[in-house]
Amino acid sequence: MIPPGPRMPALAQTARFMADAPRAFESYHRRYGPIFTVRYAGFPPEVYVTTAELAEQVYRTDQSGDGRAGEARRDFLEHMVGAHSVLTLDGEPWWRHRKALNPPLRAKQVAGYQDDIAAIAAEKIATWPLGRPFGLRERVQDITLEIIIRLIFGITDAGRVRRLHALLPELIETGGSMQVAMLPERLRELSARAPFLPYSRFLRLRAEVDAILFEEIRRRRAAPGGDDVLGRLLETELGDQELRDELITMLIAGHETTATGLAWAFERLLRMPEVLRRLPDDEPYLDAVVKEVLRVRPVVYEAPRLLDAPLRLGRYEIPAGWYAGPYIPLVHRDPAAFPAPGEFRPERFLEGHQGKAWMPFGGGRRFCVGAQLALLEMRVIIREVLHRLELTAPDQAPEARRLKNVTLAPAKLTRVIARARTPARMA
Repeated sequence: MIPPGPRMPALAQTARFMADAPRAFESYHRRYGPIFTVRYAGFPPEVYVTTAELAEQVYRTDQSGDGRAGEARRDFLEHMVGAHSVLTLDGEPWWRHRKALNPPLRAKQVAGYQDDIAAIAAEKIATWPLGRPFGLRERVQDITLEIIIRLIFGITDAGRVRRLHALLPELIETGGSMQVAMLPERLRELSARAPFLPYSRFLRLRAEVDAILFEEIRRRRAAPGGDDVLGRLLETELGDQELRDELITMLIAGHETTATGLAWAFERLLRMPEVLRRLPDDEPYLDAVVKEVLRVRPVVYEAPRLLDAPLRLGRYEIPAGWYAGPYIPLVHRDPAAFPAPGEFRPERFLEGHQGKAWMPFGGGRRFCVGAQLALLEMRVIIREVLHRLELTAPDQAPEARRLKNVTLAPAKLTRVIARARTPARMA
């Protein structure tokens, strides 16, 4: 038996998803329960699960070989990250890339970037407007982009840095838009011939970025070394195209997503003064706050697998050739995994209740390789902001979630008013 789901045509379900994905999934969950089927135009049906136990069953397909995470993402991401990305690979090629990426991105290694991240954040925060409302997400996204360019790509040439600051946000915005990401491959090939369509614009941007990255890779191969991630990856057996694809992967997976996580952190904290008062110098508590933010407002909404064999979930059997995956915002509200899930309670992470149910970075063998860097960035940037500025929300009403590219972002991009923090306020 196949899990229930909306009966409207696939095109209508796709339109509803693009218009307001969070509301659509909340509706499906209320009507159909913890397992439901959604159909998107041009793609196989997808079964979503909403409990930690069911999510773990989906993730077990990583071990059995019956689920392919790379293939599940390929239709939506390969145009961005390429065919040689840890996000779109499966099997032995995936494991080869994962082993290459693990050493420069493990927690002990990225801890060495802490001072650099703090310096980049301080430099950018000094330019923020004071005394008037602005969208915080755009500002922290500028910080995370600078971190990618300098600490991941290792690019220091001022001209290239400026050019990438201009190109990369537009590349992500265009390539990650629903008009491109949800476009079936056969239609992409047709739309590439029309210069006025978003996909054609994306191809031009990608070519410009690739020219810079390939030139940088060639330059670095001629003069090896450096503490940045690219410098360390050049010591592996990855070829130039593989390096390019993994650099873009780290941009896509670690730039907009981390910025959105930071935006949610401040959106939540500015409405909880009792939590804010304990920050930023209580480091264990700050770490717990970051994790609780990513529980109540996960940035990535799903982590699907394409099934190579039928998958039994409860009384249902999901056919081979379908997608199956957790809808992460609802898994994070599973009371069996997180008691009192509606409460913002960082203490649950100080008490060691994280477990496998916490999945803002996915789960199973495909847990995000850049998770430790993202968590470090969030802690350091939150600390730097709070040391330098006093933030308030011009509207205390919580911001709704909206689908922006591949992330669930605050609808108003976290509107804040900043004031300089005086020495008396810092005390």
